[in-house]
Amino acid sequence: MNSLIDPIRNVVKRFMRGVAKLLNTLSGGKLTPNTVTLFALTMHIPIALIIASGKNELAAVLLIVFALFDALDGELARLQKKNSATGMFIDSSTDRMKEILIYCGLTSLLVTSGASKTLLIVLTATLGVSVLTSYLNAWGELVLANFTRAKDHQVNKTFRSGLLSFDARMFLLVVGLASNRISIMLWAILILGSITVLQRFLNITKTLRNVQS
Repeated sequence: MNSLIDPIRNVVKRFMRGVAKLLNTLSGGKLTPNTVTLFALTMHIPIALIIASGKNELAAVLLIVFALFDALDGELARLQKKNSATGMFIDSSTDRMKEILIYCGLTSLLVTSGASKTLLIVLTATLGVSVLTSYLNAWGELVLANFTRAKDHQVNKTFRSGLLSFDARMFLLVVGLASNRISIMLWAILILGSITVLQRFLNITKTLRNVQS
């Protein structure tokens, strides 16, 4: 899944690098990465409401537009040399908030449309698996840092292994909404996400055992 998305991600990063330079020039350097991050989070509130109203194609388009902001804030931070622990924390935290907002919109849509109890359970489990995937990564990095005093965020990117990263989950959400195949999309994220959780759990456990030995 990641191999499919990586080429798209690289193209987007190159494009947003140019956008970041333009916006930085127009704002005189006053547009901060955190402002971009928080604006993107805020815009997921109306996106959730749009999903709840059943306008799935529009929601898919808006998710694509504001997915670009995930690349924009990073490029802006690098351009302004404002990479910081606070920025990393805000960026990672808001990603989880975005997912929760999207799933709230989906919950409202499914309840209103009379979805089966099974599908509602799948939706709840899918959100749980999505959050757990990032939770494992965060705690793996924390424990490793405590043992090795590693301060470089890049060192621990190995913990982000597995089939379904955040970008991949968002890709499936967009495809599911755009095609109105929400139930298939939820099952796909649940199954692939569960495999990812197991992959990360085993990978992190192995890494930490090697550190201790």
